[in-house]
Amino acid sequence: MAYTTIDDPAQYFNTVLYAGNDTAIGSGGQTITGVGFQPDWVWVKRRNVDTAHHAIYDSVRGATKQLSSSQTNAESTQSEGLTAFGSDGFTVGNLGRVNEAGGRNYASWNWLAGGSASSNSNGDITSSVSASTTAGFSIVSYTGTGSNATVGHGLGVAPSMIIIKARSAAELWTVYHKDLTSAAYNLTLNSTSAETNNPSHFNSTAPTSSVFSIGTSGRVNVSSQTQIAYCFAEKKGYSKFGSYTGNGSSSGPMIWTGFRPAFVIVKRTDSSTNGNWVMHDNKRANSFNEIDARLFPNTNDAESSNGNGKIDFLSNGFKYRTSSDGQNGSGNEMIYMAFAESPFVNSNGVPTNAR
Repeated sequence: MAYTTIDDPAQYFNTVLYAGNDTAIGSGGQTITGVGFQPDWVWVKRRNVDTAHHAIYDSVRGATKQLSSSQTNAESTQSEGLTAFGSDGFTVGNLGRVNEAGGRNYASWNWLAGGSASSNSNGDITSSVSASTTAGFSIVSYTGTGSNATVGHGLGVAPSMIIIKARSAAELWTVYHKDLTSAAYNLTLNSTSAETNNPSHFNSTAPTSSVFSIGTSGRVNVSSQTQIAYCFAEKKGYSKFGSYTGNGSSSGPMIWTGFRPAFVIVKRTDSSTNGNWVMHDNKRANSFNEIDARLFPNTNDAESSNGNGKIDFLSNGFKYRTSSDGQNGSGNEMIYMAFAESPFVNSNGVPTNAR
């Protein structure tokens, strides 16, 4: 019996930290290595000294094409941003968001999809898709029609979470998660907003094994407007997308994932109060428990370690050590996405050495 499909999660996701050195592309830029694979999706955030917006790049849109989870801006071309994807990482120029000197440190989160994109005609709209069915992750580019439609995602199973951003216009980011009230609801990645009932985003239709549905919202489907979608399906031992209810205690509920997490994002869904998206990983600051280094996908804030976001990464899940409303307020509803450092058991059902 197979207990997990991925024995080595680091082949598909990895966090890499680095210090900025202000080297321009004309001088060779700075090459960041240690990812362990050629990434298809790279998300970078400056951690300290001062504020800086997030920077998101992917292989489908192409190197130099930047979006930010903390802004509504359309895609921009940055000649000193991330300029190349390499076999073990990526190269950045001296853009402040990704490579400024003066003691500025950066976190990069790196995912493997399927390399070069292929045309996908499963939906009403033909899409361009880079997909890893093994890792359950695809990057989908498409052009809107302005009418209710479906778009092929290439995963072969229904996604549990989808993040969509307009490339060619300034629009809010929109998020589908399987544990929202229904497929008529969505979240906004660049906002603290609670879940919103808006059927025009995902057409009140849950994704299938081949397509996701979009309505007529300007966020996802304006005629002739280009869009990018990041689609995630659960893979045992590697990724988990779920929800939980906070207990308001410094010993929060144990959230079972089936692996020791390497990366977790949590979002309160029932209220905008303390509604930041909260991002943790196993590499920043104190990587041992209790982990207390947070970044926020919806803001340009520097890293916070003020005690309000303490979390334990356990061998088979995670547990908050705070009563903060946004992560563990009593009766408050949260959704999460998590990726593994190591599975609790390997593909032969043998326990790993996860801590």
